[in-house]
Amino acid sequence: MGRVGILVIDMLKDFIYGKLSSPRFKRIIPNIAKLLSEARKRGIPIIFVNDAHIPDVDRELKLWGPHALKNTQGAEVINELKPQKGDYIVEKRRYSGFYSTDLDLLLRELGVDTLIVTGISTDVCVLHTVADAFFRNYTVVVVKDCVESFTEEGQKWALEYMGKVYGAKIVSLEEAIKMLGK
Repeated sequence: MGRVGILVIDMLKDFIYGKLSSPRFKRIIPNIAKLLSEARKRGIPIIFVNDAHIPDVDRELKLWGPHALKNTQGAEVINELKPQKGDYIVEKRRYSGFYSTDLDLLLRELGVDTLIVTGISTDVCVLHTVADAFFRNYTVVVVKDCVESFTEEGQKWALEYMGKVYGAKIVSLEEAIKMLGK
């Protein structure tokens, strides 16, 4: 395993407390917070990959309704996981954190080749970001208790799919923390 970076996908106010929330999403907050705390102690880069939609333009809004609109409170990272000095933010307008963003450039400039992926939704934005990471030859680790879907079926299916089709390592929070090193 090379240089590790952590992706935090769409842990935004509209998804956790607003328009597209699910009680299932809230349960991963403490796990992600613990992982980020451990990563910061070790100087591991943390990248928040956030929806920031353009109203009346972005195609995704036709499917899901208005959510995480750029420059609104709903598009802000939840207070419990607020980005800190030294963290990075990449805005996206599609499911994948790589599609038409500078995420790949940022990761390459940071020397990151292994991604530890957290956030929501496992079977939508997490899945598509992992697919694009695979296509770009990143090693991908998905922390199963730091990602969540709207349904248990979606969660199980997406974790299995990412492991089988993209070779993602599916690990627990404890295993992920060990991967961070000392």
